[in-house]
Amino acid sequence: MSALLEVSGVSVTFDGFRAINNLSFSIGDGELRAIIGPNGAGKTTFMDIVTGKTRPDEGKVLWGEMQRSLLRMSEAQIAREGIGRKFQKPTVFEDQTVQENLLMALKKERGPWRVLFWKAAADDLARVAELAGEIGLAGELARKSGELSHGQKQWLEIGMLLAQEPRLLLVDEPAAGMTPAEREHTTEILVEAAKTRAVVVVEHDMEFIRRLDCRVTVLHEGSVLAEGSLDHVTANQQVIDVYLGR
Repeated sequence: MSALLEVSGVSVTFDGFRAINNLSFSIGDGELRAIIGPNGAGKTTFMDIVTGKTRPDEGKVLWGEMQRSLLRMSEAQIAREGIGRKFQKPTVFEDQTVQENLLMALKKERGPWRVLFWKAAADDLARVAELAGEIGLAGELARKSGELSHGQKQWLEIGMLLAQEPRLLLVDEPAAGMTPAEREHTTEILVEAAKTRAVVVVEHDMEFIRRLDCRVTVLHEGSVLAEGSLDHVTANQQVIDVYLGR
């Protein structure tokens, strides 16, 4: 599997605190990966670097078959390259319906005139119906997003990211605040999404990660402490000491 994203020798320091310390790892095209680690391990900073929100002090972040440097791109350019990020707190347009939220997110030419005179075509509506089915909201298209449960809002936001057809989806703590049934459905959405793109999930919930059944990277003090299956990394004494034994 060729690397879709390659991070090598990346370090970043904030006010004397080294948040990322010579971090190197790669994500394959169409790979599902979980990232775990104690608070302050660098999980969020890693996502900030990949999406262009934070510039590292040193190192390389290469993207795609052409190995282009993400560090030379703006946040908007990186998003256009096909890197989508879902934050912990869902950000959906609460006054708009589920259908309207998904339509707004579709990957389209967005010049100012096009936006003003844009009308949803039949294929747009069909794509939105398909996305709603994928995220389990097919019966909720006409509902205002503000009326959805916390879990459903999270699914809608994942759907809005999928509507942009990213090649890499970064998802921050998707299981937080969900019911067990919602968590299970979220697992299914992410596993399904990873069949056609790379998906990286940052999560604390070990049961959730076990259900994802994927390779796990453990971060500690800004670098990779261990990598492998969940059983492999949770049997690692260093991982037990710094993370699981607490």
